[in-house]
Amino acid sequence: MSKVLIHIHSGPDLKNKTTLGMLVALTAFKKGDEVNIFLAADGTHLLNVKSEGEVVGQGTGDLKTHLDALKANNIKLYVSGMSAKARGYDDSLLNGFNAEFSMPDKLLELSIESNSVLCY
Repeated sequence: MSKVLIHIHSGPDLKNKTTLGMLVALTAFKKGDEVNIFLAADGTHLLNVKSEGEVVGQGTGDLKTHLDALKANNIKLYVSGMSAKARGYDDSLLNGFNAEFSMPDKLLELSIESNSVLCY
């Protein structure tokens, strides 16, 4: 089993990038890897997607479906607190997710501890 960090800093406007990042995270989880996801910059907007069809990648799935799978499997999410605050989000952004606001030091810690770091 590997430890994988998926760092997503792209927003919903980059549909293929964001959905691919989530798809890879879920694929690693299904393989039995330990998965952490860190959302920063415009990636914080991803947790604000509320309906299917809103963000759909070409061959990489629907973001809302991926988010529901993250919730169902209790996959850990770290969200840049500074990025979220700068974009007008509060604690309600994390509702329903196994998530917490984190600072850059957490991103560094997760990166160092992981066998693989993938950025989208």
